[in-house]
Order: sequence, then structure tokens, then C-alpha cells
Amino acid sequence: MDKSSIQLLLAQGESIERIAGRFGKDPSSISYWMKKYGLASPYAEKHAAKGGIERERLEALVDAGLSIAEIGAAVGLSKATVRHWLRRYELRTRGSAERKAIAAKRAARDAGALTLTMPCPRHGDTTFILEGRGYYRCKECRAECVVRRRQKVKAILVAEAGGRCAICGYDRHVRALQFHHRDPSLKRLDISGRGVTYSIETLRAEAEKCVLLCANCHVEVETGMARLPLELASLTGSRESGDPG
Repeated sequence: MDKSSIQLLLAQGESIERIAGRFGKDPSSISYWMKKYGLASPYAEKHAAKGGIERERLEALVDAGLSIAEIGAAVGLSKATVRHWLRRYELRTRGSAERKAIAAKRAARDAGALTLTMPCPRHGDTTFILEGRGYYRCKECRAECVVRRRQKVKAILVAEAGGRCAICGYDRHVRALQFHHRDPSLKRLDISGRGVTYSIETLRAEAEKCVLLCANCHVEVETGMARLPLELASLTGSRESGDPG
């Protein structure tokens, strides 16, 4: 950032936020360069004369992620005065760690990085990945969320399928119940597949092609040691016992 450009915009009465918008920078970056060049905001004298700062102005600076020191430099007030008005308006600046995290994400996004390493409140220093919605998310938090969703969806599908093994009646734990495709030629996806997330409507349509079995009975059906109940096997027009699920 060159001093003359900032100085010209300040002379025209532009605010830090407006200057930041013109250069595509963060307001905290403009505040840093102003302090480095010894420049003051055109609002500084007005605020100093009043001995305070209007709520809308302070709120905008807080929302922009500026620290107390940066707000003070922007409006020409001491840090103590800024703290006073923050308390009076019941506003809070972001913590140092949060500001650093925001800056790191912004820099990574500007660089086109798909991943970055930064602290997560739950997992400590870890990998963050860029999601399709345009923001970075802890990879481990995302994985945990996917697991919880799959467990919830499976519980719904198991309940809709009767909630128990069609052969032995086992019903004590959802994770021990599995979906066996009665006709493998109609199989389009693995309901319990890893790495892919489907909508519940898609999974429900696939579950309708299956019969619910416990893990033991599922193995026995697939190896030919057990057969599906006649009324279930006949729905597909197949009486074969060794259909892979």
C-alpha cells in the first residue's frame, strides 16, 4: 500500500471501510498502513472533540474484525477510551486467536489453497479444508458430522424396515443390522458405503430393495448357510440364497 493513495482518499473524507473496499483489503490492513505512515482518519478529530464515538461507527469497526488498538488508531482515541465505549454499547471485539484465524483463512482463500493448518477448538492444530460453500472447515469436525448424519439416517431406515432381523429377530443394536439386496442386479449403491453421502430419499429408495438382517444372518445368507424367508425372497422372483448383499 502506498502512502499517497491512502492519503488522497483520507483527504476526500473516505472511511477506513470504504478505502478497504476500494483496494480489496481488510479494514485492519488499512489501519495498519495508516499507523505505519502516521496518517489519521478524517473522523478522528470529530470523535476526539466529542470525547467518544457513535455506536454505528464503532459497530462497523468491530464487525470488520479490528482490534481495540486498530479501532483507536482509526478514530483517534486511546485504547482505554475505546474499551469504555465498547462496554457502554455492549460490544465485543474478536479475540486475537479469532482474528488470526480469520486472517489465515482469508489469505488461504486468496491464494487458492484447498487446505490449511490452523487451530480447531475441538481438535487443536489440524487440517482445514475448503468446502463447496466457500469457507474452510476442520476436516475432523466435518468427518464427525458425516458419521453422525449417517448414523441418524441408518436408524431411520432400520426403523422403517421393521427394526429387526428378518430371520432371527435380533433388534438390540442398529449397527449390527444390515441391508441385504434381494436382487443384486437391482443394486445401485451400498447403503452403508463410506466416503459418499447420499440424500435420505435416495437411500430410502435403495432400502426398499433390501431385507433387514443381522450381521450373522447376513453372512449365512450370502454363504448359503441360511435362506431368506419365502415371502421375502419371492418378492423379487428369486429364491436364490447366495445373492451377495
